[in-house]
Formats: sequence, structure tokens, C-alpha cells
Amino acid sequence: MPVTFDIDGVDPSVAPGTGTPEPGGLTASQALTVMETLGAHDAVGAADLMEVAPKYDASEGTQRLAAYLLVTLLKRQFAESESDR
Repeated sequence: MPVTFDIDGVDPSVAPGTGTPEPGGLTASQALTVMETLGAHDAVGAADLMEVAPKYDASEGTQRLAAYLLVTLLKRQFAESESDR
């Protein structure tokens, strides 16, 4: 099953680089927990991360967080796969 994670679900104090910032969103830690949880499920066969708008974040923090979130999901998924062998 494919999953989509929208960066606008993360609080704009952490990830301002999106076209639709929503105050009161997830913290970076909560977003990482979501990705770790998704990465642990065999049902997840595809993932994408949407709504990153680099032009709205001069610090490039949003892009870095987005990349880290995807890497976290992949690491968890492949770590689980390796341990099953």
C-alpha cells in the first residue's frame, strides 16, 4: 500500500517551507515517530513526501527534515527486512 506524508502536517516553526503551513502541527520528533512506525509495516510498499516548497524556507531546514524523514522510513523498512533473513 502506498502512503503519502505531507510536510504541511509538521508545525511551521519546524518546517516553514510549505505552501500551506498549519500551526499546531507535528513536532520533528513526532514526524520521525510516524516514519519509523510506517517503516516497520510490511504493508507499506511505496511512500512519497509532498508539499515541500524550498522557496519558503531560506534556512533549508524543511528540505533537510523531509529528506531525513524519508531516510528514516527506508532505514527502518530495510532494517526490518534484513533482520527477517
